[in-house]
Amino acid sequence: MKKLLSLCLPLVLASAGTVQAQMDNQAIEARIDQLLPTMSVKEKVGQLALRDFGMYDAKQLEDIKQQIRDGEVGGFLNVSFSSVDKNAFASLQKIAIEESPHGIPLIFGQDVIHGYETIFPIPLGQAASWNPELIEQGARIAAREATADGIRWTFAPMIDISRDPRWGRIAETLGEDPYLASVLGVAMTRGFQTDDPSQPDAMAASAKHFVGYGAAEAGKDYNAAYIPEATLRDVYLPPFKAAIDAGLMTIMSSYNTLNDIPATANEFALKTLLREEWGFDGFVVSDWNAVMEMIPHGFARDAKHAAELAANAGVDFEMYTDTYRQHLPALIKEGKFSEQKLDAAVRHMLRIKMRLGLWENPYPAGNRDAIVLSDEHLQAARVAARESFVLLKNAKQLLPLKKNTKVALIGPLANAPHEQLGTWIYNGNKKDSHPLLPALQAYLGNDSLITYVPGLEFSRDTRTAHFDKAVKAAQNADVVVYVGGEESILSGEGHSRGDIALPGAQQQLIRRLSETGKPLVTVLLAGRPIELGDVREQSQALMMAWHPGTMAGPALVDVLYGEVSPLGRLPLTWPKAEGQIPVYYNHMATGRPPTDDNYTRIGEIEVGVFQHAPGNSANHLDYGHTPEFPFGFGLTYGEFSYSDLTIATKTVPLGGTIKASATVKNTGKVAATEIVQLYVQDIVGSRTRPVRELKGFKRVSLKPGESQTVEFNLHTDALAFHNQAMEKVTEPGDFNLWIAKDSASGLQGEFTVTATQP
Repeated sequence: MKKLLSLCLPLVLASAGTVQAQMDNQAIEARIDQLLPTMSVKEKVGQLALRDFGMYDAKQLEDIKQQIRDGEVGGFLNVSFSSVDKNAFASLQKIAIEESPHGIPLIFGQDVIHGYETIFPIPLGQAASWNPELIEQGARIAAREATADGIRWTFAPMIDISRDPRWGRIAETLGEDPYLASVLGVAMTRGFQTDDPSQPDAMAASAKHFVGYGAAEAGKDYNAAYIPEATLRDVYLPPFKAAIDAGLMTIMSSYNTLNDIPATANEFALKTLLREEWGFDGFVVSDWNAVMEMIPHGFARDAKHAAELAANAGVDFEMYTDTYRQHLPALIKEGKFSEQKLDAAVRHMLRIKMRLGLWENPYPAGNRDAIVLSDEHLQAARVAARESFVLLKNAKQLLPLKKNTKVALIGPLANAPHEQLGTWIYNGNKKDSHPLLPALQAYLGNDSLITYVPGLEFSRDTRTAHFDKAVKAAQNADVVVYVGGEESILSGEGHSRGDIALPGAQQQLIRRLSETGKPLVTVLLAGRPIELGDVREQSQALMMAWHPGTMAGPALVDVLYGEVSPLGRLPLTWPKAEGQIPVYYNHMATGRPPTDDNYTRIGEIEVGVFQHAPGNSANHLDYGHTPEFPFGFGLTYGEFSYSDLTIATKTVPLGGTIKASATVKNTGKVAATEIVQLYVQDIVGSRTRPVRELKGFKRVSLKPGESQTVEFNLHTDALAFHNQAMEKVTEPGDFNLWIAKDSASGLQGEFTVTATQP
């Protein structure tokens, strides 16, 4: 066992601590110090009330407007979803500024998740690009469009780590890996907030869900999560810490219970971790109705008790429900809550409103006609979509297609403008969406080259009446392009699936198409990995397109016809079937690790054989020990070779840097981009360590025959983990290192970290 020697120094990811920022923060705190003593308890509590505008009719809205006048509303969500007041953003804000006791502006929030009206790929699809700059740009565009209407706060990024594709909300995540989710979550946060959140087209981000939501049992939404503290700290918390270090302004607590305590009242998460250890100074918002849901959880007796628990735990902003306004004044009088805690919560709220510059720019930024769905934004969405596509199979280089190829375009999602937008698209509209069929017609410019037969009307359709027509179209074509998967409604909040195979009769239709003998390209649009079954073998080419957003069609044409080479890589592990779940690449080793030859597959076990004859190792007899596709996997139209692994620092002291490099060469016939990945393994630790952990990646674009030396510099702090005492440490010892194209391959080397400080 290694001797524990060094506490890991925290990594600083942000540059917000400039002298100017400190001066601005001092001025803000001084303004709050002047304002707070002039507010009544009722007005303070009012700052903690987040109303859902979409829930009110005209009569109720008049009551809410009076609450604004009385200083009892802090903000609204979903304002744009009601037709009660066409100018609601401006009119509500005008009441708050001109008629409330202190003129404190409202904050308007909304789920701007992967675009506002210009819809980008779902977050899981964006994560497949492994491109922080692209993700930051997408968030920046979403912020520009949303702020034009007056929305200055978004409930994103969602940086829950999830290892269960049954969970509907995996579509909103950035995948299974804490390093990748941290890098991409920071990029999204910066895109929303910019370096100056006070500018009118910036919006506050809200990282969610704090914490452990992605570990819901059985992949069922809202379900309980049980996470050991070390796993919580090493896997689920790092993306949140990285976002906070990058200047994140708000946090949303989670629906689930974490180790039997609802996240909405989890003092360990909201106080110990968030405030005391990390020093977070923004505000915490509950999820929608989550305060009241502690009653069915069996944690709160009634609404008053729920308010007491949430407020004392550190939830500042109560979303939708009204327990704070109804009960906090009485709880203060009863000594069950304090005005000191109330002041702290209000300070959090006012601080963020001031950092957003809401006093200086309270009204919508305007100029929406020049911003929303602009050509620039649509082009950015097109680029983001095509970089999200993951090519999973390309037998005999079937792709890219030749432009004179006669295509049978088949499948329920080949011309589905709404479904391609994906989950959480409150402002997205199918009329602005560009599906594959018209994009293909425009690209080829010759209708005789395309025969379109949906075969199924929607993804869950079980009727086979149109199969013969689809088969006939396939027989008369040179190549079949099948576009299927899941409708958008099958993923997202509350939409978990126990069976993640293709729904409806899609598998039967694909089998019929494959039996024609014509080359088959299968394109999947879905919010999660899909159990492929025989589809992988039946398809000569297979591509995961997720739900790609507004510009799905043109982006698919770009990639299918080789205008660009696919470059997406899986941000999660793709299971063979539900029985492998949870499945993730950075798992711990067992005492009996599986290999390809230390067990017998189920179909080959002899009848009546001795118990141990088939072998005893950590595997499934029917699925084996490998997934359908590993984390980080993805093909291009180029071919890449890796050679000449060099670890310049075979021995490095604590506090030093490991320098490693390899030569990557494009041995194919077309220019392409490779995503070179760096993995490490701590061979022996005071707690068992993962078999591999992603610690870096670089994008390398190479022409045919071109090569490049790709270098990585890894500080020993990046090797830290939480030991048995929950101290974050880098332990001296031996490590494996891989420079690889995915988590299951690569050039392997070794290095040693010593106890000596440099």
